[in-house]
Amino acid sequence: MNPRRLVIALVIALGVSGLFTWWLSKKFAKPVASTPAKHQYVAAAVNLEAGEMLHPNSLNLIDWPETAPLQGAFAKPEDVAGRIVMFPLSAGQPILERQLSAVGSGSGLTVKIPEGMRAISLKSDDVVGVAGFLLPGTFVDVLVTYHTVATSEPITATILQNVQVLAAGQKFQPDPEGKAASVDVVTLLVKPDDAERVVLATSQGIVHFVLRNGSDKESTKQAAVQLSQLDGGAAPRPIAASTGYRTDRSAPKPSFYTVETVNGTKQSLESFK
Repeated sequence: MNPRRLVIALVIALGVSGLFTWWLSKKFAKPVASTPAKHQYVAAAVNLEAGEMLHPNSLNLIDWPETAPLQGAFAKPEDVAGRIVMFPLSAGQPILERQLSAVGSGSGLTVKIPEGMRAISLKSDDVVGVAGFLLPGTFVDVLVTYHTVATSEPITATILQNVQVLAAGQKFQPDPEGKAASVDVVTLLVKPDDAERVVLATSQGIVHFVLRNGSDKESTKQAAVQLSQLDGGAAPRPIAASTGYRTDRSAPKPSFYTVETVNGTKQSLESFK
């Protein structure tokens, strides 16, 4: 065989195999993913509890894909420094506007009070406080035992229903394990007019709390209970359960005072209202 032809054949074969190898590498090679653009958002640098104030050392910036922007996020730590956290945040979690109290709304418990509502604290103990299970976030009915002008017997009436416990003692976050905690003050979240009723009730008698299921939002209408009913006696005339006022709205009969005047041998009687 001619050596020249053999060399030419080898060169051609190498060229063809090289081209075929290059074509296969192009056809089956995985495309190189381009690095996606990223935003930087402000996040919690440490675990934060509700009610804590944000400080520069508790904040940092984290990278976030530009294709999934966060509504209400912040780009600069100074935009959130001094604001109050309304909900617990984990380290590394982006901070959003809805998780913070309004600017100038104060700190501590005040940030947990919605607009138009009020917080009122009532005295409690281990028994009245349902053995320590009045935890922040639970719901209760408020009862009061007192005397009314309609009867000399003590009565117990429900004055508020489905009221949220805002704080137990000085804690306004529930225990993570749901453990009972003995406290002597319970703070309730109420409407302004309900706050007036609670204050009036506490000045008239003993306040009790009845714990209820958090999913039970139904309000019931029930008459007040008098002492004579405890032994199965006949039910007395109805008394408004919400206020304890007598249902007889007629005007009371006026009281008269009679004065007898003696002037020597003369006597006279005069009546006054």
